Amino acid sequence: MTLPPLGMLRAFEAAARLASFSRAADELHVTHAAVSHQIRLLEEWFGRPLFVREKRGVRLAPEAETLAALLTSAFERIAAETELLRLNAKAQISVACIPSIATRWLIPALGDFVGSHPEVDVKVVYAMAEQRLRETGCDILITLGADPTGGIRSDPLFSRINRPVASPRYLERKGELNGAQAIASADLLHDETVSRWRDWFARAGVAAGQTLRGPIFQDFNLLATAVIAGHGVALCPVEVFRREIESGDLLILSDIATLEEESYFLITKSTRTKAVSAFSDWFVSVVKSRDGALS
Repeated sequence: MTLPPLGMLRAFEAAARLASFSRAADELHVTHAAVSHQIRLLEEWFGRPLFVREKRGVRLAPEAETLAALLTSAFERIAAETELLRLNAKAQISVACIPSIATRWLIPALGDFVGSHPEVDVKVVYAMAEQRLRETGCDILITLGADPTGGIRSDPLFSRINRPVASPRYLERKGELNGAQAIASADLLHDETVSRWRDWFARAGVAAGQTLRGPIFQDFNLLATAVIAGHGVALCPVEVFRREIESGDLLILSDIATLEEESYFLITKSTRTKAVSAFSDWFVSVVKSRDGALS
């Protein structure tokens, strides 16, 4: 192939895209004079000017517009493919996951993925509520809510729909809790705030009073331990407790629900490495394999 040197083409593409020799020099980490020299050499190679020099700067010559667009597209494709090749070679992924899903879904099942993908090293860290993927610095984020950011993919896992649950041992001690009024008289367990129970009672049409009894747990996993241990009734996302509910360790006390419109998602960049794709497909399949029974 008869092509001009790559350095000339890079300088020309940057200057054409940015409409400035100075800005092209900044992007390429060279001097203005170096960019100008490379473009003059390229113009000599073609035997024609590629830019129109004006008092306030330069503008691309009309006959060079097609070449500039072609080079921009080609360099973008080369950059994307080289990044994928570099990342795929690592076979290492980092997963940020909110505690409720990490302890009840991800960690119990992780051995299956590690066993079937020994070539992939997995690092798991806790994600903070409201964090976006880029804020975590990880390859994968498992959290509440989708990420609408451009270049980001959000795969739904399951609903956050909340219903009151309690353990059989608590009901043996307290007696059956039939209806919202009976639940209002129970030992209520709160996740960070009493407002969620207040919203539930409002939907149930029960005046629960200004003060709702029961301990408040700062961490969801503390609340989970308390309700499973039989300390009271918790308002919880039933899909997160799907296994405990199906096994009979927890019982749903009412069909009245809140937060039906919210869901949990697995979030990645739109362009995935092979390792990220393998993990994402695996975890979605773990969740979906028994999906829908409780929602």
